[in-house]
Amino acid sequence: MDLSLFFAGTGGSAPSAHRGLPAIVVRLGGDRLLFDCGEGTQRQLVRSIGLLDMECVFVTHLHADHWLGLPGMLKSFALREREQPLVVYGPRGLRELMGAMRIVYGRLPYELSVVELEPAESVRRDGYAVAAVPVSHRAPSSFGYAIVEDARPGHLDAQLAEQLGVKPGPDFGRLQRGETVDGVAPEQVMGAEREGRKIVLSGDTEPCEALAIAAHEADVLVHEATFTDEEAERARLTAHSTATQAATLARDAEVRLLALTHVSSRHGGAQLRDEARAIFAATEAPRDFDTIEVPFPERGGATLERWSERQARERAGGGAAGAARGEDGDAAADEAGAEEPETAPPPPETIATP
Repeated sequence: MDLSLFFAGTGGSAPSAHRGLPAIVVRLGGDRLLFDCGEGTQRQLVRSIGLLDMECVFVTHLHADHWLGLPGMLKSFALREREQPLVVYGPRGLRELMGAMRIVYGRLPYELSVVELEPAESVRRDGYAVAAVPVSHRAPSSFGYAIVEDARPGHLDAQLAEQLGVKPGPDFGRLQRGETVDGVAPEQVMGAEREGRKIVLSGDTEPCEALAIAAHEADVLVHEATFTDEEAERARLTAHSTATQAATLARDAEVRLLALTHVSSRHGGAQLRDEARAIFAATEAPRDFDTIEVPFPERGGATLERWSERQARERAGGGAAGAARGEDGDAAADEAGAEEPETAPPPPETIATP
């Protein structure tokens, strides 16, 4: 089952010419989950991978830069006559907030459910769960989220199974599903159960124990890095994290890859990445529209693909996605993939109010 993270917005607090406000699309098999929906998120999606019919939206906390794009996106779904139900999950206060925003998005042709989660509560999905991780921020209730895949069956020893009289084909599948076949029990021919993948998103937070526990041996930890180490006191006062603090938590939690987000317009991503790499080498600082692919562990570690690299690959392969966006979309993608703000001209209309 494919697993990836698409970074629709990697900035924090206010949009800049090169970074939209927080929004990450997690694609797991056929599911599309949106984590946070800052102002302009639907515009960011339209100009990159398209406005997907996601099944769920998870809001980390109720500061405006993490949800203000949601009412407009709900309205856009209505205008294109969406029928599929949509569930919005988040902390206490979300139901009241969405009720107040009803004046913006109005009556919807699809079912909208708003669910307030308790700390550590899990949302069960097909083959995985999304758990609300209580983190430490200034909002009355703030969550990170852990996406934890179910354990997978071990490898089938096909040669041994045949020697014990099991015929190749459907009977192999029955063994892998835990059934006994012709007197042969799965534990006789199956290896040890394999852990599923784990992705942890910090939301806005200062370093905290709950997040460190949730992130233990995660395949990817997406952690905010609002400040540099020189601004540690300001980070403390605002309950945010520095790049060094994020890297220290990642190192101690033995994560496999750290991705830094919630980047302030005062800093370049490379500056924060390099600061973090001094503590934890496996660190990346995604830009808007970058993707992290997360294969099964036996196939290698998670890798970051820049948007410009993806566009080049799609062009070389005649990718339909690149062709569908046309010249305007290609130009926007090239601008979004610029190395750092100081080395590229600002893209026009990078962020638009929903």
